[in-house]
Amino acid sequence: MKKFEEIKFNIGELKGISAKNIEEHLKLYAGYVKNANFVFDKIGELSVDEEKNIYVLGELHRRFSFEYNGMRNHEVYFSSLSGGAKSLQADSIFKKIIEEQHGSFEAWLASFKNLAMTRGIGWAVLWYDKKDKRLLASWIDEQHIGELNGCEMILALDMWEHAYLYDYASSEKKKYIEAFFENLNWEVVEENLKKVL
Repeated sequence: MKKFEEIKFNIGELKGISAKNIEEHLKLYAGYVKNANFVFDKIGELSVDEEKNIYVLGELHRRFSFEYNGMRNHEVYFSSLSGGAKSLQADSIFKKIIEEQHGSFEAWLASFKNLAMTRGIGWAVLWYDKKDKRLLASWIDEQHIGELNGCEMILALDMWEHAYLYDYASSEKKKYIEAFFENLNWEVVEENLKKVL
């Protein structure tokens, strides 16, 4: 069966997020890829006798969503930090939609940063809802509880402590959020949106 493959990202020097933090974080991402493959293979093996292995398979399917989403969420996250920080263009589709929905880009950004301050481990995510043709923000607990069905991930901000622990104390996660946006490649976000429109 085809394996999930680890993506190599072009992440240069970042402001406020150390190379050490990125290096360790990428190892975690590699672990999600490895574990997604392992669990997926194990499901295939045990499915030969589903009746006998029904309970184990149930737990493996639950685990698979955790590993798989950990892999995919990190791919969106690291892609947006690749290629260097790039500004959001004034005529971008993303900015136009945000302004239509929120009045201003600044108002949306402040709201999204507040979402990222949610207590607990998880992700602040911006989605595109194809059905209603709008952007929606949500918090995902861990990385697999709270995903919005039928929506495409446009922007993902990892708010697990591993995303910033080499650079900031738990009480300083607001500084990490600011650093993330300072290093964001908005061209990647724009492309993520264009792919799903």
